Amino acid sequence: MSAFIAMPAIDVRAGAVVRLRQGDYARETRYAPDPFDLAMAYADQGARWLHLVDLDAAREGGNALQDLLARIAADGRLSVQVGGGVRSDDDVRRRLGSGAARVVIGSLAVERPADVAAWMAREGAERIVPAFDVRHDGREWRAATRGWTQDSGATLTTLFAAYRDAGLRHVLCTDIARDGMLAGPNFALYESLRALAPNVALQASGGIRDRTDLERLAGIGCAGAVLGRSLLEGTLSLADALSC
Repeated sequence: MSAFIAMPAIDVRAGAVVRLRQGDYARETRYAPDPFDLAMAYADQGARWLHLVDLDAAREGGNALQDLLARIAADGRLSVQVGGGVRSDDDVRRRLGSGAARVVIGSLAVERPADVAAWMAREGAERIVPAFDVRHDGREWRAATRGWTQDSGATLTTLFAAYRDAGLRHVLCTDIARDGMLAGPNFALYESLRALAPNVALQASGGIRDRTDLERLAGIGCAGAVLGRSLLEGTLSLADALSC
């Protein structure tokens, strides 16, 4: 079994490090560090992976972080998985060409799984990470798209079925209600996903606050976790996270 990966996250909007609560752009907290300086600080502390999110592209399209991604990749210490605004084949190619080790695909992974499966076949499943951002409707988990503003109608069960023959390797799954809230992850969600897709490397995201949360996620069988606000606000140190 591969080692659990604690992955610092840097979400960038208008050049600043930010965090959104429950994906709401109107509920933004800005932090002081420059995104590049923060990435280098995480590398200095021993991080080997970075989760980089282009919030401007997620909302409006484009690729605002191309230069930042290239600078981080050129340093050579961090493998970067980058997401936000991936809407076309060209978007995938440009991010990989700028140095991304993996490209995270949100809305399109829900709306056009056949296209995403084709990119997996071309680039390798190790380099493409479908991201399923979900809400529970009282009966089942349903994926939201377009910056979490639209209910796609797709359930996690139907999404995993759509990728059954695609050689799916990685999935990032976020409980929107927990994201940015430091209330703890939804362990039941990840337990159900491990049962649904036991051979997929599952990345947990949303609500993680401390080492205990990470240890429990690792115990469930998650491959790793994306860490945002907990690191920025000090409820979890990167040293503790990496020691998991």
